[in-house]
Amino acid sequence: MTEQTPTMSIGHLLADYVRTPGVYDEYVHSTSGLPRDHVQPLLKSLSDIDTDAFGDITRCAMSYLRRRGVTFTLPGDGSDSSGERILPADLLPRLITPAEWEHLDRGLHQRVTALNLFITDIYSSNYIVRDRIIPEELIATSSGFIPELRGIAPPGGVHIHTAGIDLARKPDGKFVVLEDNLRVPSGVAYVLENRAMMRRWLPQLFEHIGVESVQDYPKRLAGELAKLVSWSDRPTIVLLTPGSANSAYFEHSLMARTMGIELVLPSHLYVDGDTVFLRSLPRPRRVDAVYRRVDDEFLDPSVLRRDSLVGVPGLLQAYASGRIVLANSPGNGVADDKAVYAYVPDFIRYYLGEEPIIPNVPTYLLWDDDQRADVLSRLDQLVIKPVAEAGGYGIVIGPAASDEELETCRRQIVDDPRNYIAQEVVALSRHPSLCDDHLEGRHIDLRPFVLSGDDIEVIPGGLTRVAMRKGSLVVNSSQGGGSKDTWVLAPRPDGDDADETDHIVEAQS
Repeated sequence: MTEQTPTMSIGHLLADYVRTPGVYDEYVHSTSGLPRDHVQPLLKSLSDIDTDAFGDITRCAMSYLRRRGVTFTLPGDGSDSSGERILPADLLPRLITPAEWEHLDRGLHQRVTALNLFITDIYSSNYIVRDRIIPEELIATSSGFIPELRGIAPPGGVHIHTAGIDLARKPDGKFVVLEDNLRVPSGVAYVLENRAMMRRWLPQLFEHIGVESVQDYPKRLAGELAKLVSWSDRPTIVLLTPGSANSAYFEHSLMARTMGIELVLPSHLYVDGDTVFLRSLPRPRRVDAVYRRVDDEFLDPSVLRRDSLVGVPGLLQAYASGRIVLANSPGNGVADDKAVYAYVPDFIRYYLGEEPIIPNVPTYLLWDDDQRADVLSRLDQLVIKPVAEAGGYGIVIGPAASDEELETCRRQIVDDPRNYIAQEVVALSRHPSLCDDHLEGRHIDLRPFVLSGDDIEVIPGGLTRVAMRKGSLVVNSSQGGGSKDTWVLAPRPDGDDADETDHIVEAQS
């Protein structure tokens, strides 16, 4: 009889886990290789689960996600005939300490406040341009700026109802902002589903660990939208989707269901006398707020894309009349233009009189002759991004690019410098992932979600995106990335939140 080799538990596999020098590891100290203090309770719970059992749980969880329809459409990726695939979920959760979260919460609150003031300003007084904080040409040439919206104030003065701010952790453990997503930020459904999946398949991990809840996000968003409808005590709110062919349709469906609102197509709405109505029986109903997941240019064909066959004619006139809440407000794209991103620290100083709590990544504006010349001289050392793209499309990571890719990138920059920025490469932090029978590090980032209304609230957690390929820095779902549950640890009753200053110690070493 053949004797079987006993399998190791997940908790014990860290002993053989290989760290990468110069990269912050979320589970172990970069110098000693010992587990971080705040990870210890989780490792204790994981010590009862061997790798075979964990692999079985992972397969069951992936099957569960498939049955739930938790997919992301990747046209032509070959996963199935429709291009849909499960958004891969890594079952080892990412942990954030209470002190780290308090710092992020303050920084995100500050940033979204300044961004909302900026959008309000450029569509009204334009003081920030007159005071030469940002060039007028940069605003005017942004594809996200909609001149037709000048002089229009949204209900409650709120432009950014929900934001997704992408963060990364540097080798010294400190967080930086990678980019701002202020138009139709996606990904929150995967936050909710990851948590539900973890509680279903690994409930024992929560038994002795306090984790802040994320599940009330949909109700909170619906509540904030309802508060902005001053003309009705019982507002009708709908979620506007472009349809089931959209890559994030699963999210649209889940959010409508959990917010307790109807999911509608543009053809379901019409405008009469500056008021928006939902076609329904026995009679049309007035719509007071729209959580829209349709891009700006397809909202209203009578104003924006006049050649479009989708959208709701007259919707922007209703918005201008103050008779509808649109979340997020159209025109926000000017503030998440990646060239405008470089000025956000200046916005914070200008509008709030404060220093940024979470800094930007060093960024170079390629329409500036001197900065462009410097970037072109070291293209193979930098990350190049198109200013208006999302989802990781068009990004060139210099150190990983071929000579041909770099030459193509160089020509594109020279032909249209306004369309690109360059950034220093950020060595994204790494997180252990189970690969067959061992742990390997994978690079990750973090997208927390911020709600704005009467106040600003940062949901404790967010979407931790994972680069599924070894060594890759590309975490975007649209580029094949996966995700993991993000645990913001609840403060300990004794106030002793261990491991809170790990990154400071490591930076000093």
